[in-house]
Amino acid sequence: MSSMALSAVLDKHISRLCLNQFPCGNGSWRKSKVNAEEADKEDTDMLLDLLNCPHSPWRMDELWSQQAAALKRVAVVTPERINDDFICSFFSSLRIVDKDVSVIDDCLLKFCNLEELVLSANKISEISAENLPRTLKVLELRANCLSALGRLANSPPPRLQYLGLASNGLGSHGDVTQLTGRHWPQLVCLDLSDCDFQAQWPLLKALNTMPRLRTLVLEGNPFTLTPSYPGFTVDALPRLSYLDASWITPEERHRYRGMAKMSPVMVDWASATVRVGRLMGLPDPLVNEEPNPPEFPVVTYSYLITYMFFSRQTTSYQEVDGKLKVQGRGNRSEKETSDASVKSDSSCLDTPCESRHSTSHHPWSTCVDFADVLTLIVRDVRGFKKFLSQGLEVHIEQEKVLSWPVEVSDAPPAKDGQAATGKKGEKQGAAKTKDKKKKACTELVPDAPITTVVASAHVPLHSLLLSGGQRVSVLCNFGVLHKDPPPEDALIPEENATAEKQAKEEPKKKAAGRAATKKAATGRDTDADSITPSGAEATLELSVELKKWRSACEVAPLLPPK
Repeated sequence: MSSMALSAVLDKHISRLCLNQFPCGNGSWRKSKVNAEEADKEDTDMLLDLLNCPHSPWRMDELWSQQAAALKRVAVVTPERINDDFICSFFSSLRIVDKDVSVIDDCLLKFCNLEELVLSANKISEISAENLPRTLKVLELRANCLSALGRLANSPPPRLQYLGLASNGLGSHGDVTQLTGRHWPQLVCLDLSDCDFQAQWPLLKALNTMPRLRTLVLEGNPFTLTPSYPGFTVDALPRLSYLDASWITPEERHRYRGMAKMSPVMVDWASATVRVGRLMGLPDPLVNEEPNPPEFPVVTYSYLITYMFFSRQTTSYQEVDGKLKVQGRGNRSEKETSDASVKSDSSCLDTPCESRHSTSHHPWSTCVDFADVLTLIVRDVRGFKKFLSQGLEVHIEQEKVLSWPVEVSDAPPAKDGQAATGKKGEKQGAAKTKDKKKKACTELVPDAPITTVVASAHVPLHSLLLSGGQRVSVLCNFGVLHKDPPPEDALIPEENATAEKQAKEEPKKKAAGRAATKKAATGRDTDADSITPSGAEATLELSVELKKWRSACEVAPLLPPK
């Protein structure tokens, strides 16, 4: 990939100003001061009108600098002042956004009065403070390719008050050691949002050395998903006025007071609770059945909600009847499983993965209340952040079970002494034996369930990464659903596929015959009734909540005994 130098982009922008071309510059189109009566030439006021007129082709609103329009007016009024040194000294702000700049060369040193430099959404992987003007007060580097502060922190501009490093790959221990008051003594505002900082306490100790820091943005970093954020940050930085674009109120200061002294209980895990509530608008699967359905098979329907959730956790526990039940780890308490998850690092893998979670089965109802609560403790907060940025996929699954009768005879086995019974006795008991067999057909054997994904929906969870994003509550809208999904969408286990096909051949043939008869008589296709949608839209209540410590009083009981 070819590199693009900042000097090349600036030269292009400045050349587009056409400072030596009409109507700017000192060309033949201007009336001279000696002979002001030249009819075929324009005076200064007329040339300025061409720059200011809204419909003039020479009017240009340059967004890359606030001084660009003023410089063109100078080129009209006093064109003799225009030269390279004057042009560079005229600019106090430059905004080069999304121009594929990857190299910051020493061209900026010519801009001796530059105070604001915005280089967002470029491809800068390294920047040296030696190439930045010493007069700089604002430096914005959002959404670049920085993986380390490197030479930027070596003698940066001494007057710098704002530093924007959001959406970069920063977060190493070396970056933390370079975010101190020794490197940035005049910094008032620092934006580190959407970076990769995972350890909260070392970063807070470094930031606390900045004497003038008043505004700090940290949302979107992995450690902001932990229960200890934002309480420890507010209490550890007493001079801070704004955190994540929100003013720190006196009430918050009071609630979090003393939390910074409880650093031994700071955790590096996140706790998420997924709640699945009521499902409404589900069409009745037994509506529009054929007028005279066969007695067998007996068809039953049940429904469940499934979703893929981040699975790099050490513990998961589900709420059943108001009590927490650990899944796959024995019946330990929530505190025991939480402590175990804090101490165990063996579950942390290098590849992010998801696992399937599902609610219990419920029969059809106009309002199916799943009341399912699942809480997971996640150690890999970096991978969890990526999962939340992608969102959650929720599915409604239908399980259809066909049950068939099994004939069981109640007649006792024949004895040797009874073998000589006459044919007359057999004929007399034939009718009774037939009735007994018919009554004995009460036992039903179910086929393998036919699982079908009825509908799916996407739940965005990005707001959990933002300031104050502790809970996402949504009403998932699946639209209008069909009564009975097409069988080709069914998820039938492979080992049962052959048996399932053979078991359903006979009723299918009978149903086809009845459908053909009815279609010939009425002109309607009965199969069309099986996919008739209901009028209401299906909706599901779902929420995802992160555990947060809301006060120092909540953290104090977790301290180890002295």
